[in-house]
Amino acid sequence: MAQDGVFGALVKPESMLIDGEWVAAVEGGTLPVIDPGTEQQIGAVALGTAADVDRAVEVARRACDEERWMRLSAQHRSAVMWKLSDLIAENADELARLESMDVGMPEPTAKAMITEAVNMYRYFAGWADKVYGVSAEIGPAEMRFQGFTRKEPVGVAALITSWNAPMIGNAMKLAPALAAGCVTILKPSEEAPLSTLALGALALQAGVPAGVVNVLPGLGSVVGAALTAHDGVDKVSFTGSTAVGKQIVQAAAGNLKKLSLELGGKSPMIVLPDADIDAAVPALAVGMFWNSGQICTAGTRLLVHSDIADQVAQGVAEAGKAMKIGYRTEPGVELGPLVSQRQLDRVEGYVAKGREAGATVLSGGRRVGDKGYYYEPTVLTDVDPSMAVVEEEIFGPVLGVLSYDEIDEAVAVANGTSYGLASSVWTRDINNALTVARKLKAGRVNINIHRAGGVQLPIGGYKQSGWGRECGPEGIAEFLETKSVVTRMWA
Repeated sequence: MAQDGVFGALVKPESMLIDGEWVAAVEGGTLPVIDPGTEQQIGAVALGTAADVDRAVEVARRACDEERWMRLSAQHRSAVMWKLSDLIAENADELARLESMDVGMPEPTAKAMITEAVNMYRYFAGWADKVYGVSAEIGPAEMRFQGFTRKEPVGVAALITSWNAPMIGNAMKLAPALAAGCVTILKPSEEAPLSTLALGALALQAGVPAGVVNVLPGLGSVVGAALTAHDGVDKVSFTGSTAVGKQIVQAAAGNLKKLSLELGGKSPMIVLPDADIDAAVPALAVGMFWNSGQICTAGTRLLVHSDIADQVAQGVAEAGKAMKIGYRTEPGVELGPLVSQRQLDRVEGYVAKGREAGATVLSGGRRVGDKGYYYEPTVLTDVDPSMAVVEEEIFGPVLGVLSYDEIDEAVAVANGTSYGLASSVWTRDINNALTVARKLKAGRVNINIHRAGGVQLPIGGYKQSGWGRECGPEGIAEFLETKSVVTRMWA
């Protein structure tokens, strides 16, 4: 166990945030926090149960009914959200330390994520006082009506986030929910709860009323399941696997609560024969291996024209080999460990399946060291779309390379999956790029870069990559109801 105080001033160990107070779990259980870089326990947070969900929902419903947040003017709520963004920026080093300690990513990577989260809170703070309806005059002259629409918060929103980038994941949900006027219950992943708990403390400091932001750590199978089935919850926004997303759909049927689901991906990167290979290769490697491949939009399928397939595959393999793997605080480290032993086992299992199915390991394919969940950036060739390593989401640094001869063949392979979250096209010809972009079934298509975009543009999935969109104007719309009001106009 680490020394007391390892979590710092923003996180109270073995506690959760309910109604503005730090409290222990009803049953007194705790959840160990493991450093994935050392495999050592560094502390514990509260382990929520269904009983904690009941009390958190009761508090949230009361805060909603009392309009603790909505009774504030839109301008006031916007100012509070901006204050929260300032506090996140002021505590960026500490938040990055917590995120890095929890997930294992290098601290500079975590710091960049905090900056991105700040931008998200500021963007949606600007939306808080711009939630407008529309008006219409209805009917003939002898029976005229005036109608208008109101945009109202959906109510109590359960926000269930993933472990791979907690502060960004929180921002994509909490910022639009607050801008819309919702009351929230944040459920962080059991793998990485620390920065979410710290965010709850900062929300209170910013002036968010008690009960409007509650933070409830615990197991997804217990706390997450109870939240998604609870009749007191009006909306669930979830980021995670497609399999769990399907379970949430079933659980939400009881009261037909609103759902936003940002689910799995198996994103293609299509390299056309005229691509700038020297520029593309390092960017392709980052598009795949960033955060050790633990990102839902990672470019895990590389489709390259047969004329240049070997050259590009070898280039990406060499770029992966050059990336420094190590502990989160080591200077120059680019890639940290996988988040857990379970995730390491998953990645090792998929690579073994690939080998058995006939794939060639061009680079990587091995665990690094015997302490910490480190795994080499891995490039597999001689794969086909039917292999599990190409078809299924791995969530680790494993890239499958496929060659093609005709662009329509590449598009067919790219679209020949149950996922449709992100994609990229690499070419010097903008006409070809836009033509392929139009044909791809994905929520986001990037050209000559893979991991790109910003809070201004929506992201979400086609097919089994999810329901709804996060970021952009669409992001706040997910937390709003539309009400029509009509009045008769007397002559």
